[in-house]
Amino acid sequence: MSALPRNVTTSTELPEVRWLRSSYSTGANNCVETGRPSAGPWAGLLAVRDSKDPDGPALLFSPESWAGFTAGF
Repeated sequence: MSALPRNVTTSTELPEVRWLRSSYSTGANNCVETGRPSAGPWAGLLAVRDSKDPDGPALLFSPESWAGFTAGF
């Protein structure tokens, strides 16, 4: 069995995701949004996309990888 890709070419491939923006975000729309796919092959991963391009690509991280990234490791 091959590993799933860690990105999708368009975040519309994740229709069940509720995208959230940081409370530190400004009105300039220059931030990232995160969401958790709850079903399908990416369930349990964290999706990240550019708020300026909501139909654009999304990166997918394991919870451990995302925690390490945000902690600066």
